[in-house]
Amino acid sequence: MKQWIAALGLALPLGSAFAAEPFTVQHLNDLNKVHSAALSPDGSTVVYAIKTVDGDHSQSDLYRQVVGGEAQRLTFDKGTEHSVAFAADGKGIYFLAARSGTTQLWYLPLAGGEARQVSDLPLNVDGFKFDNAGQQVVLQLRVDPACDTLACSAEKAEAKAEQKTTGQHYTGLMYRHWDTWTDGLRNHLFVAKLDGDTLSEPVDVTAGLDTEVPPLPFSGLEEVSFTPDGKHVVYAAKAPGRDQSWHTNYDLWQVPVAGGDAVNLTADNPAWDSHPTFSADGQFMAWMAMSIPGYEADRFRVMLKDLRSGEVKELAPGWDRSAGSIAFGDDSNTLFVTTQDLGQVSIYAMDTRFGDRITLVNEGSNSLQAAAGGKVLYTRNTLHEPTDLYLMDEGGRNQTRLTQINQDKLKDVAFGDYEQFTFKGWNNETVHGYWIKPVGYQEGEKYPVAFLVHGGPQGSFGNRWHGRWNAQLWAGAGFGVVMVDFHGSTGYGTEFTHSISKDWGGKPLEDLQKGLAAVGKQQPWLDVNNACAAGGSYGGYMMNWIAGNWSDGFKCLVNHAGLFDMRSFYMVTEELWFPEYEFGGTYWEQTERYEQFNPVNHIDNWQTPMLVIHGALDYRVPLEQGLAAFTVLQRKGIESELLMFPDENHWILNPDNLVQWYEHTLGWMKKYTAE
Repeated sequence: MKQWIAALGLALPLGSAFAAEPFTVQHLNDLNKVHSAALSPDGSTVVYAIKTVDGDHSQSDLYRQVVGGEAQRLTFDKGTEHSVAFAADGKGIYFLAARSGTTQLWYLPLAGGEARQVSDLPLNVDGFKFDNAGQQVVLQLRVDPACDTLACSAEKAEAKAEQKTTGQHYTGLMYRHWDTWTDGLRNHLFVAKLDGDTLSEPVDVTAGLDTEVPPLPFSGLEEVSFTPDGKHVVYAAKAPGRDQSWHTNYDLWQVPVAGGDAVNLTADNPAWDSHPTFSADGQFMAWMAMSIPGYEADRFRVMLKDLRSGEVKELAPGWDRSAGSIAFGDDSNTLFVTTQDLGQVSIYAMDTRFGDRITLVNEGSNSLQAAAGGKVLYTRNTLHEPTDLYLMDEGGRNQTRLTQINQDKLKDVAFGDYEQFTFKGWNNETVHGYWIKPVGYQEGEKYPVAFLVHGGPQGSFGNRWHGRWNAQLWAGAGFGVVMVDFHGSTGYGTEFTHSISKDWGGKPLEDLQKGLAAVGKQQPWLDVNNACAAGGSYGGYMMNWIAGNWSDGFKCLVNHAGLFDMRSFYMVTEELWFPEYEFGGTYWEQTERYEQFNPVNHIDNWQTPMLVIHGALDYRVPLEQGLAAFTVLQRKGIESELLMFPDENHWILNPDNLVQWYEHTLGWMKKYTAE
């Protein structure tokens, strides 16, 4: 049958019934990845980058695709091109590449010809964004804030590299963040004028600022915009001060393109403001705003300011979802918004006049890339398909898949079928989850269970393709997979998400217990009495909590980067706003709350075999948390193993390390579920 279909020239669907191989971590590491997608001003052309992997070699190149046509490769350089943007006239593209030895801005005419270097700065360009007219560009550079010139920053970096001493001196928090010790450098924004292929001398419009713009570690130029008239730059940043590690008060600041004093546009909001976005006609500024100070998982409301009247309002204030990204359509009447929704990440179109919204896409995990020329460019992935590019009309019609970048690599790979389920959890409230059948599933057989618990804790294991915790890898190894979005998960309403704070070991544990029991009754092929559980971050915390409070629930546990002792965790984590909100204050102010759900207080009940995994560069949940759990397991004589990565942070990013991670994790779980 497979040969017959191929003979007819038909494409096999990913994960088809004719596929032979189960999905493995080697397949995951070898997948191509689409990134840096841009849409031409008239909506007719898409340019994007594809990172291809061939053994130990990887390369990233740019492709152009006219809507309705075939993709055309644009670049063949051995390096990496990324961060693509169309020129205002649509005749060429700008991108970043390190072709000249450092990462600089390049221009490529689409009519033909070689790429030309636009910037030649002594520092790497980490990001850029043009104004509406395409005549000015804001550049993201990492500089020494004490320097007046880029050359000064470069010279100081060279001098530091030649220093013989290694001691690092600090006078306050935060001295390290995510996986990096603070080195005195800061992200700053520079504005330059563009004259043909020549940039003027960049002006540091954030000169003297001792905070990060854009903020670290995950923000980019989505936090920066030119005003429609090109006279100002608006950016999100914290105000300078010694309290940055224990508050989340990011504000929107406006500064002239020539530099000068910045004006705080959102000073009246003591919580998080983000994603300043302007309509092309200059009528509105939209942004996302939280309302609870110190709470990083609060609902992002969609805010709108009429720049003519000065009126500010929340769009759709009764909509109980948190925005993830926003973008204006061609006119100021339409704002596109992404948000998590019942296990999906959906795209909506909102009317800026009335706050009405329509659902454009509500299947899988979707991400806005661009809106122009009456079109919306977005990506989509699901539990059994990696990310590809899609295009649709602004009203959601004519949804078209543009790429299938892994069709050849996955044509002979099988994925497990999956389905969303619901059950009555804590307080008899509806809780959602997903199950996945093992590859090679046979009716009437029973299969061991891999019970995966997401991190966050305000997170979700929904209908998405995950680059690290990929549920299909457990299905490929012969497990039935169960994932529960317990109380505290995102995408189910504000109250549901808020409910985990100050109750880490309460409602979530009850949901997990009831969810496993319920799915076992709904799907009898799942052998819930032959199960292992695994989780990272808060999910790792839950492994430690389960060990002491559900000690007969599983044959084994896998604890990745899990919190073990809430007292010591508070003293060494970097973003103090997180525990201070989750537990109501500092450890010494709320000792009882921290200790109420502290796994270390229940080690007398530990008996379940546990694999402990941790990265030494993890400053969010420092390594000692994993070492302490392993010490207890070993001293109590409980079967246990430790896998430590000296070069990884809170995540496992090195592909070879990811192979090792899955070899140990799947091997551990197979060992204890083999019957």
